[in-house]
Amino acid sequence: VQLQASGGGLVQAGGSLRLSCAASGRTISSYAMGWFRQAPGKEREFVASISWSGGSTYYADSVKGRSTISRDNAENTAYLQMNSLKPEDTAVYYCAARMYQPSVEPGAYNYWGQGTLVTVSS
Repeated sequence: VQLQASGGGLVQAGGSLRLSCAASGRTISSYAMGWFRQAPGKEREFVASISWSGGSTYYADSVKGRSTISRDNAENTAYLQMNSLKPEDTAVYYCAARMYQPSVEPGAYNYWGQGTLVTVSS
């Protein structure tokens, strides 16, 4: 599975962005999808994940209530809608895929996109 993340950019605090993760090479309908982020000088951290069916979603406390992960298996794409963005949300955001069940651990994912930069100005 090849993953292509997009949708990052520069936004003011309080703004919104919708990140997309387009998959190719294989259908993602059997894969759980996750979003992670990595700020400069910090480790990669979990943001959100969604089960293969879309029936279960999980969020880091830092984004809960402000972000929504979703997927469209027909379009082979996953999304992360982020609202009320804060400067501390500034990071490179990565999408990832693993078979069936989602995980909060980066090491559990087999496939990764290249990352898209989100910069939130104060």
